[in-house]
Amino acid sequence: MSAIVVIGTQWGDEGKGKIVDNLAENADVIVRYQGGNNAGHTVIVNGQEFKLHLLPSGILYKGKTCVVGNGVVIDPAVMLKEINDMKAKGIDPSGLKISNRAHVIMPFHRLLDEVEEVARGENKIGTTKRGIGPCYMDKNARIGIRMVDLMDEEEFSAKLEWLLEAKNHLLKAVYGVDGFDFETVKKEYLGYAEELRPYVTDTLVVLNDAIKSGKKVLFEGAQATMLDLDHGTYPFVTSSNPVAGGVCVGAGIGPTKINKTVGVVKAYTTRVGEGPFPTELLDKTGELIRERGREYGTTTGRPRRCGWLDASVIRYAGMVSGLDYLAVTRLDILDGLETLKICVGYKYKGETIAGFPASLKVLAQVEPVYEEMPGWTEATSSIRTYAELPLNARRYVERLSEVSGVALGIVSVGPERDQTINLVDLY
Repeated sequence: MSAIVVIGTQWGDEGKGKIVDNLAENADVIVRYQGGNNAGHTVIVNGQEFKLHLLPSGILYKGKTCVVGNGVVIDPAVMLKEINDMKAKGIDPSGLKISNRAHVIMPFHRLLDEVEEVARGENKIGTTKRGIGPCYMDKNARIGIRMVDLMDEEEFSAKLEWLLEAKNHLLKAVYGVDGFDFETVKKEYLGYAEELRPYVTDTLVVLNDAIKSGKKVLFEGAQATMLDLDHGTYPFVTSSNPVAGGVCVGAGIGPTKINKTVGVVKAYTTRVGEGPFPTELLDKTGELIRERGREYGTTTGRPRRCGWLDASVIRYAGMVSGLDYLAVTRLDILDGLETLKICVGYKYKGETIAGFPASLKVLAQVEPVYEEMPGWTEATSSIRTYAELPLNARRYVERLSEVSGVALGIVSVGPERDQTINLVDLY
């Protein structure tokens, strides 16, 4: 039995999809355990680009079981589009299993996400307006609609009628916008139910049986540590728990079933949306990294804020998720830079601080403590072994490992499958 968790260590967009795709080749079951279609994984196979928002990255391999866990919130229209897109590209989605306990994103969730963000004005969070937050709100308020409800016309109709009445009143009374027609929404969603029915099942049984029988199970998170609802830069966070602890709740397995946890680290730092960003580069170097790395959101297309690698963030992620290994991605984007910087800690009001500050007021005022390192002139994208990497490139990633206290496991030098250097056998 081998269960591996892959998480993001920064603010997302670290290249988790590529790492999961790499590890999925030798896995039997690949599981998405939280988030919704506010996340995007881009995987490139033989020059063909696949953008995944809800489907686990393992869907691109034949014969794999791909699970969407109970912790995920599902927009049925988006899920069906991804399934049909896979079919159109010759990918067989028959191994897909969707949890009957997963919650369903409704049209009023999307509208509420939009009008609430507008109402925040200068205090906006930077939501993708996909309805994810409002859906999780209903889940925690114990009024949400689950996939098991959607599969039962009588149950779904009764819950929808009550919920729609309440949401329509909220939309009109508070935000001054019209709501939705019951019959129209009911017909639309019951149509989705019939198309999704073959995939919906009790995934807790599927997963626990797979682990018990000795199969290799791979868990992939969406977003990342610094966007975690509890441990991220609150309130500029997502509505779920992308950290390793989220696996147990979002997939329905016990913590003793997890063998290894891998943290994906971009060789520099990016974030999308609002909130403090201590190592942000607002100069030509930041622009160069953004353009070289094509740092624009997979889901939204928004330009990402770019900065130097922040090892304080990685060290924090290592503590929160108990990381065993780092998977460093996009090292090739730094090729040719004469000097690189790594943030190894923070100072606040002249004093070195321990840990990662919970207060955004403090985080916005910290002074990054940088170590400068020489860059490398050689191109790394064609290198396939760690020993062949330029000496300064190796020193760079090894220093990250030292400062964060987490061993190196994988180094990626490009988006293609073969541009991945595995330093350890994780299985």
